[in-house]
Amino acid sequence: MKHKNALAAAVAAALALGSVTMVATQSTAAPRPAAAAGTSVDRPGAGFKAMTADTRDEAIRAAGRNAAATARELGLGPDERLVAQDVLIDADGSRHVRYDRTYRGLSVIGGDLVVHLAGDGTITGSDLAHQGAIRIAGTTPKLTAADASAKAVKHAKHVKKAKAATKDSSTLVVYAVGKFPVLAYRSTVTGEGEAGPASRQAVIVDATSGAALDQYELHQTVTGTGNGVTVGQVSIETTQTAGGYTLTDAAHGGTIVYDSYNSPQSSPRQNARAFSKTTNSWGNGTASSRESAAVDASYGLAKTWDYYKNSFNRSGIRNDGRGAPAYVHVDNSLLNAFYDDDCFCMYFGDGSSQNGNTPVTALDVAGHEMSHGVTAATANLTYSGESGGLNEATSDIFGTMVEFSAGNAGDPGDYYIGEKLNMSGGYMRRMDNPAADGKSLSCWTSSAGSADVHYSSGIGNHFFYLAAEGTGAKTIGGRSHTGTTCNNDTFAGIGKDKAAAVWYRALSTYMTSTTTYAGARTATLQAAADLYGANSQERYLVSKAWAAVSVGTALPDPGTGTPTPSPSTPTPSPTTPPSGNALTNGSFEQGTSGWTQSDSIITNSSLQTARDGAWYAWMMGYGADAVESLSQSNIAVPSTGTPQLTFWLKVSTQESGSTAYDTLKVNVNGSTLATYSNANASAGYVQKTVDLSAYKGRTVKLEFAGTEDTYLSTIFLVDQIAIG
Repeated sequence: MKHKNALAAAVAAALALGSVTMVATQSTAAPRPAAAAGTSVDRPGAGFKAMTADTRDEAIRAAGRNAAATARELGLGPDERLVAQDVLIDADGSRHVRYDRTYRGLSVIGGDLVVHLAGDGTITGSDLAHQGAIRIAGTTPKLTAADASAKAVKHAKHVKKAKAATKDSSTLVVYAVGKFPVLAYRSTVTGEGEAGPASRQAVIVDATSGAALDQYELHQTVTGTGNGVTVGQVSIETTQTAGGYTLTDAAHGGTIVYDSYNSPQSSPRQNARAFSKTTNSWGNGTASSRESAAVDASYGLAKTWDYYKNSFNRSGIRNDGRGAPAYVHVDNSLLNAFYDDDCFCMYFGDGSSQNGNTPVTALDVAGHEMSHGVTAATANLTYSGESGGLNEATSDIFGTMVEFSAGNAGDPGDYYIGEKLNMSGGYMRRMDNPAADGKSLSCWTSSAGSADVHYSSGIGNHFFYLAAEGTGAKTIGGRSHTGTTCNNDTFAGIGKDKAAAVWYRALSTYMTSTTTYAGARTATLQAAADLYGANSQERYLVSKAWAAVSVGTALPDPGTGTPTPSPSTPTPSPTTPPSGNALTNGSFEQGTSGWTQSDSIITNSSLQTARDGAWYAWMMGYGADAVESLSQSNIAVPSTGTPQLTFWLKVSTQESGSTAYDTLKVNVNGSTLATYSNANASAGYVQKTVDLSAYKGRTVKLEFAGTEDTYLSTIFLVDQIAIG
């Protein structure tokens, strides 16, 4: 690390930047000072400052000027460039700079990152969607763009009657979502799908083999059997002109609501015109007036803007003070609403016979769709797999918070999504009990990444409800709520405002495009530490809420937690049974259940193979300075016989020779019992055994700790762990 420290000194002198600690965890941000055990302390520097558009633009330009030095400091390759996208500034002057990456001029999918800086410009940490430098064989594809488009059409699974969107619909990119980046094409396919007859889907195909790497919808929707109700008699912001008034909200970034005049979904602005009239009274409260849906949209978008501004000092979707235009009455019988980041605008349909032709312009729908824009401008969570579920959950969370903050008597706040949408089931989704709809997931499972993102969002929704409200039956907004858990635990919540503050800080400061539910847990725990202290009850209860939806385990209670026994603690008699539990999920076939991981270590990726089944632990392999940890606590070591830890290990490396450059250590209660390295490279899995006799009859924490140096990669694959 000496060469990095020397570089840091030079960079600090020239650009007032310092060294960065590079570790392969979800977040390497330095923790805030801890509060006293069991206390709650609002962190003075954790709230974001309000910024004018000019201030924000200058902050982004400054980040752009420092991009090359930052890339070097992070250990990125000479062919990589950083492009500054956003800057958030804490009250204490700390900065969080979000960058996208390019490689030899190509966009890098999964290359986004956040760099955290102290008030003096010193880099204190970073969060990278892809750890380490980008390395690919070359940028000359085997397939042509036309070949890739044809492959994408064949692979598309979210639309029917698929076809390439345009003649040049495939773009060469680097796909870096996995540990090994590949040259790929990003293709746009259109067809019949959930978003209507002109649905769009992105398909990522390998530029060499044509294999499908990923695919996801481009219109992020609140789909269901029905959407939209009016908000009743409300005040809305308009603009007076020479001839009367328009639905232009100058108080909220100049947001304009247009009548699409039933333009087709493929071209929603084709016939669009701004609403205007000679009087300043709009709509009649029913769908018979085209203005009524516009009132709903204008009101909902204004309330969403106010919520973000009042809660987080955020000025609009992109935090630049600009409002996004909205179009109502899109297409015919369109039972949908969606945000489109390409045009920075929102579209709302009129509903269909399935929901009594109710316009899709409800308050929580507006909050949901505008929040998709906020996600696109921050973490930009990929709209597939677990990150897609988090994307949808984020919109449900903030759509719900907008409903609470609006204080509309006709639509009081609750944790039901789309409860005013005139649906046969009475709602679209429930955050307190997601599985009640028969489709959504209430608890994380290893197959969550394969579920539709609107259903896997239930995991995040359930977490948020429990974090906010805790367990037990409640009546909220006149509706029944049941705070059930996946582990039969009971606990109190921290309140919806605190839970939302934690989620927003995690989203805007720590999450990246590839964040999974395990990564979201890490991000929210870091955010809770920032806001309320590392030893706060808020952080502890956030961990309890994640454990309650089967994501990780709860942290020790800071008020009553029992410290690890000191070495002088007498070992229990062999006749005394240990108080812990048997090691669980040693073959990882239940995903992350039972394990705590520093990053997305437990996987079923086809890039490597499990020794048995589909799941395994993939540790290291970055070819850069990195550390990783995989652990399980409260494991009971047998009190009789000769207890042993056994597991299967496969080591693959680019290193040579017998010198240990990259290591994997087996730690028990903090003591290292075995060390493996690149020198232990093997063609396949090899069974390893570690003697646990010294811990007979005790309760222990088992940890696999990986460390990798700057040069060349080593991969450690672990499977079938057992103690007996």
